[in-house]
Amino acid sequence: MPRERLVSPELISKEEENFNRSLRPPTLHEYVGQRKVVEKLTIALQAARQRGESLEHVLFYGPPGLGKTTLAYIIANAMGSKITTTSGPALERTGDLMGILTNLGEGDILFIDEIHRLPANIEEFLYPAMEDFKVDFVVDKGMFARTINVPLKRFTLVGATTRAGSLSAPLRNRFGLFYHLEFYTVEDLHQIVLRSARILSAQVDDAGATEIARRARGTPRIANRLLRRVRDFAEVKARGEINTGVAGEALKLEGVDDQGLDDLDRNFLSTIIRIYNGGPVGVEALAATLNEEVDTLVDMVEPYLLQQGFIGRTKSGRKANESAYKLLGIKPLSRVERTLPYDKSEPIG
Repeated sequence: MPRERLVSPELISKEEENFNRSLRPPTLHEYVGQRKVVEKLTIALQAARQRGESLEHVLFYGPPGLGKTTLAYIIANAMGSKITTTSGPALERTGDLMGILTNLGEGDILFIDEIHRLPANIEEFLYPAMEDFKVDFVVDKGMFARTINVPLKRFTLVGATTRAGSLSAPLRNRFGLFYHLEFYTVEDLHQIVLRSARILSAQVDDAGATEIARRARGTPRIANRLLRRVRDFAEVKARGEINTGVAGEALKLEGVDDQGLDDLDRNFLSTIIRIYNGGPVGVEALAATLNEEVDTLVDMVEPYLLQQGFIGRTKSGRKANESAYKLLGIKPLSRVERTLPYDKSEPIG
């Protein structure tokens, strides 16, 4: 079972999903960040409405927690349509998808999260639905098998994926609009924290919002999660007032440092430096040493460390950069020292 991390970009629980739903902006006007995506999507939505047509199929891709689901709901709201949500792993049989597709009305939105995890049979069943708005459904078996052609209402499929490269070419080519979501700036996250605080009736000043935003790893979902923890701390320890000191103290208690790193991140960097002399080292070896799943390191740890320049990827594996040594207070090894066994008794810091 994967560990629950405060700085994980993935949803931690169903309760958190419900909580995040209450914080979602309903329109692109209220959506903070991703300016290029918002501008292009605004034009596409307005053009579709002017022509009285359904929006083209849309694919959002990028790291988790950046607002792909939020944008799907905004599209439905902008088009005045009903949205039906599901995920790739949840669709196991063609009958499941058939039931969803036949219940979609004209212009409705079908949102499939983790679309790269669709089974092959479901993906192939989806092709004619996306292209021709019809499906061929086989009933009975053997010599009694019959194919029934079922027409569908024109709908918009909105797909979300963290691994666009894992999508098959036939599925990818059936999307008309592609939008890549990037990590947010501290300034954008600052605005998101202030907006969420207003909705939650939390008292946070600009400096406190910036302190939370700085540690949110460029991810709105993490920013909102940190805000909840800081709000709880402030209500018990600081009369509900969130400033720089209160936010810093609360997040230090949660194990999140001023770089937004937690124990797993620091252990990851420490292992590369102390055990593997700064690298390069393969991710499988790191996973075995840390007793973690490879997917956990690749999907939940490395992206932010790469973005911040703490590590680099080479053909031979991962290596620690100078900033990682500075963070941990370790003197970088010389080229000769890298070839010698490392003294694991040497303290960090």
